[in-house]
Amino acid sequence: MTQESQLTRLGLFDARVPRYTSYPTAPHFAGGVTSATFSDWVEAIPAGSQISLYLHVPFCRRLCWFCACRTQGTTSDAPVIAYVATLKAELAILARHLPRNVSLARLHWGGGTPTLLSASQISDLAASVFNVLPMAANGEFSVEIDPNEVDEARLDALAAAGMNRASIGVQDFDPEIQKTIGREQPYDLTRRVAGMIRERGVKSLNADILYGLPHQTRPRIADSVQKLLTLSPDRVALYGYAHVPWMSRRQQMIPSDSMPTPEERLRLFETARELFVWDGYREIGIDHFARPEDSMAVAQHTGHLRRNFQGYTADTAPILIGLGASSISRFPQGYAQNVSGTSDYTKSVRAGHFATHRGHAFSAEDRLRARIIEALMCDFHVNRAELLRDFGASPDHIERLFTNAARAFDGMVKLDANGLTILPQGKPLTRMIARAFDAYDQTKAQHSAAI
Repeated sequence: MTQESQLTRLGLFDARVPRYTSYPTAPHFAGGVTSATFSDWVEAIPAGSQISLYLHVPFCRRLCWFCACRTQGTTSDAPVIAYVATLKAELAILARHLPRNVSLARLHWGGGTPTLLSASQISDLAASVFNVLPMAANGEFSVEIDPNEVDEARLDALAAAGMNRASIGVQDFDPEIQKTIGREQPYDLTRRVAGMIRERGVKSLNADILYGLPHQTRPRIADSVQKLLTLSPDRVALYGYAHVPWMSRRQQMIPSDSMPTPEERLRLFETARELFVWDGYREIGIDHFARPEDSMAVAQHTGHLRRNFQGYTADTAPILIGLGASSISRFPQGYAQNVSGTSDYTKSVRAGHFATHRGHAFSAEDRLRARIIEALMCDFHVNRAELLRDFGASPDHIERLFTNAARAFDGMVKLDANGLTILPQGKPLTRMIARAFDAYDQTKAQHSAAI
């Protein structure tokens, strides 16, 4: 039996499963976590801690059809100016609740399009952040950059503010595919912006590329990957395009009959994966690649790789605070998410309180299962002794969980005295294997394809 036929037998090409950037996943967040809860969790941060901060800018000059993120288009600067003012007000509220001497291990600006901000807005917002949370020594400040929406002045402002990692969205370099997904971004423009970033002393460059796009073929994705490699990114995220037009109305602009089949998606992924590995990149988890010297590759090698709402990360800070509309925070006590609509978000912040709308407080069982899922997603292995030591779980309970997964994925995982390991031939099934440890009802949530 070929590997593809084995994967077919186990349902890979039909399954829809979470990406497991959190556990429980966001569809299971509920209204019990409030602004007061968020305040309590912030005040419980130990003085002198290093934490991470995510800042969300939900605006774009144009809406790419493939994107399912919470964004809104604007041709005017007025809503952006108002939103930045609200972010600064949210920072001021945060400052009132933060314990003393808390600093930033990681700062990430995402969106949307953070580089839609003007140079002066970038400088002003960065200064406001660092006035509340100074950057720790060896801290990382990363920004998502749209080559279509950036210039010398904005890059100068970001570099002056301390940006030391930049992330460029590529998706695909093929002109027909770009036109079909509503994201026209010539290779020469992307190469020029990558050069501009490097010229400003930003040593770390990330890139995102997608497989499973309409009209994508193995020769086409090979050509795009080879062009991307000429930019020498330090990390690459090779994401599977999630075609969910029932969730993202703009994706209805993309013809469904031009999409590759699930089997073709796997072959597209393997084509790209082989090229990255051939060029010397280390495989990180299920869909990332990094140069051996990059901090993500080092984190994987030392067992410190983690997973959060941005995907794989070398960030080991136990607390991530999300600012802005729809942003999600992670505390040792649970998750908290801001209200999604910018008007409701603005109304809450202007009333003088956090915009928390929903979330989830962890149970002991949540913490156990979350660690199992994260370990499988990051390391393809979960250690039995670690679970017994760190989570106080009974040996019988862990054995039942492991045995059920091993039976469901016979031949794809190995169960031994050390724990549960996903075998090389089972790696395409990783999200499905992780789902075997998910105690929440998955029937009501509409997730993306497993491959």
